[in-house]
Amino acid sequence: MSIERQLKEQKQENKEIVEAILADGSMPDVEYTIEHHFSSTNFDRLEKAAVDAFKLGYEVNDAEEMELEDGSVIYCFDAVATQMLDTDLLDEACEKMLTIAAKHKIDYDGWGTYFIDENGEEVRDEDEYDDEEPLH
Repeated sequence: MSIERQLKEQKQENKEIVEAILADGSMPDVEYTIEHHFSSTNFDRLEKAAVDAFKLGYEVNDAEEMELEDGSVIYCFDAVATQMLDTDLLDEACEKMLTIAAKHKIDYDGWGTYFIDENGEEVRDEDEYDDEEPLH
């Protein structure tokens, strides 16, 4: 699939995610931790993508190895930034992430964030949000 098509689909998803988070009562005018997810079966490619994300100013966490249900192994990392929950900003960031993924022939798996309560605190309740996984 072309980057243009992926970006078009991602922009629609961005809009839907932002609307859902805000409809749930998350604070609209605060900065959110945005985690962009990448994965690949090839660790070297993933590592090069992490370097590119870091060069763009993202905090990059260490790659993790995950075993899938079929027994195969993938590697993944998150590129993390703090920004307003604004679809234009998210669209711009996603375009950069899709470009990195295409360049290194890895998968960009979208982004996630956490609910922010009326006190401006991220809610990472394990029971409510499945082992602290970000909202997507």
